Amino acid sequence: MPCKPIAPKISTAFRRSGTALGLGLALALSPALAHQAFAFKIFGITLFGEDEATNEVIDPVRYDVTLDTDGADKDLADALERSSLLVQGEEAPVSGDLGLVIKARDDRDRLIATLYENARYAGVVRVLVDGRDIDNLPPNPTFPRSGQIPVTVRVDPGPAFTLGKVTLEGDAAGIDPGAYDLAPGNPAGSLVILKAGGRIVDDLKAEGRPLAELTRRDVVADHETNTVDVVLAVDAGPVAPIGEVTVKGARKVDAEFIRRYSRLREGQPYSPEQLKKAAERLRALGVFSSVTINEADTLSADGDLPLGIVVAEGKQRYFGIGASVSSIDGLGLEGYWGHRNLFGRAESLRLEGKVGGLGDFSSVQDLDYSAGVTFIKPGAFFPSATLEASIKGATLTTESYDAASVIGKVALAYEITDYDKVSGGVSLSYDDIDDAFGNNNYLTFGLPITYARDTRDNKLNPTEGLNATLSAIPSYEILGETFFSSFEGSVSGYYGIGAEDRIVLAARVSAGVLVGAGDLEALPATRRFFAGGGGSVRGYAYQEISPYNAAGDATGGRAYALGSFEARIAVTDKIGIVPFLDIGSVTAANYPDFSDMRMGAGLGLRYQTPFGPLRLDVAMPLDRYEGGSTYGIYAGIGQSF
Repeated sequence: MPCKPIAPKISTAFRRSGTALGLGLALALSPALAHQAFAFKIFGITLFGEDEATNEVIDPVRYDVTLDTDGADKDLADALERSSLLVQGEEAPVSGDLGLVIKARDDRDRLIATLYENARYAGVVRVLVDGRDIDNLPPNPTFPRSGQIPVTVRVDPGPAFTLGKVTLEGDAAGIDPGAYDLAPGNPAGSLVILKAGGRIVDDLKAEGRPLAELTRRDVVADHETNTVDVVLAVDAGPVAPIGEVTVKGARKVDAEFIRRYSRLREGQPYSPEQLKKAAERLRALGVFSSVTINEADTLSADGDLPLGIVVAEGKQRYFGIGASVSSIDGLGLEGYWGHRNLFGRAESLRLEGKVGGLGDFSSVQDLDYSAGVTFIKPGAFFPSATLEASIKGATLTTESYDAASVIGKVALAYEITDYDKVSGGVSLSYDDIDDAFGNNNYLTFGLPITYARDTRDNKLNPTEGLNATLSAIPSYEILGETFFSSFEGSVSGYYGIGAEDRIVLAARVSAGVLVGAGDLEALPATRRFFAGGGGSVRGYAYQEISPYNAAGDATGGRAYALGSFEARIAVTDKIGIVPFLDIGSVTAANYPDFSDMRMGAGLGLRYQTPFGPLRLDVAMPLDRYEGGSTYGIYAGIGQSF
């Protein structure tokens, strides 16, 4: 991504009882100074402090509001309070006396709409400013400025209405109203009625009818019976395929590639879902700042629907630099450069490098290095295929082993459906490892194969769906002439409770085995299994969960099993808490034997942002190793899984 201006990367690490605990986020930090007060922002969001006003209010008028919802139940009272601009904006002044009246009138309209949404069609909202009804105020009112102007909002919600007679006409005749929450006797909230009409049209469009439209919507409230009669009429229009697909706005990206990669073909059945997926697919390339797919208002002479893909290209080259500071690893520097459209068909190239341990070393051998080059070609061979080739080198120092590695990989991923993907490739890695078995060199050829299914509704903050992966890597270690294979599987599930998913239950289970090779020493430590840390069992140090030899050195294992369970509870619209429990076992046997189960439990804090929740977890091991970690702190963007 473009890096103007370059934001610093801040990283902090903690150590206690021999445990290294990392806490780091790449944060765009912008403290604002205004009248000796500081505001602290992350990605432009003020977390605390006073933000500097961007526009000065002319003739500021302050008011004090009282909202009286006597007779409303708690849920309705809360909804009315959330809807009220007078209540939500009480701390900010308005511009002039007339500005206060305009805000009061807008507020009355919003509160009436909220009553309608809650099936309260006989409700009455009255707003008094300085003791006078806003309907009786002169065109240019004036109020005393001796203090805050009193504003009183009185809401009489009235009775709740239910649905009476429901009639579906036109091409909707014969459809069961109950399938759209319109059964007589059901709550008659205005949103239910509005959404029902939209859902009927959407379902007809999903049948391949692009011109389906709602032609009539009559809603009549009977105040004697407290019921609402509804008439909805729909014109479905003809079934029509996709017609000519044109591309506009392409300059450096090949227009034919855009059309091909969208996977919208002439003669293909019309589907709103496929149009949505096509736009998402093009946006995911990262080369466009915007993507819009326009549908023609009428069918062509051939009876099909022409489509127009309109794109705006973004910056194609990007770079960035960063720094990290750690009490464990010292100072680190990193940088990257990339190109998003190398040959005109959204091919991406990324070069990156990092040096760690600066300022806390006696020689260059004490530094940790990493460098790599990655090339990605979308739409390789088939529109649904992506080719990725990379070569990366790194040195890594952990509590379990020290490794210097170089790995090259070429893989082809293919999207079977919108939810299913398979990938296969070849890899070759060289590892120089110093571990519990001494110093050994490995040259390993592998054939990584992966299947993934992802039905989550949101990648960073899912409330429903599954995310599952299965992988196998048949391998041959050339120097030791050893055949071995690793097999791993993982599945995560999510279940939201309540209309707004205020509580989400999440669970993940995963397991893996290594087969082949007589001794653990014959397997590179980078391929053996370890657990512990933010990605597995929180509360334990990174790679702390492992079989150990007689000298007390971690050897890694041939098999593992992990489980994580969370209750994600929304306290407010922005803040949530997450109690969690993690369980894990790593064994030297060829299968998980659960002979040494380790559990970690803790509590997490979530702060919702437009790009996903900011995560902070604190965990403790329930079965601590002697001399091992006593707690863990983990931070990141998005849920833990």
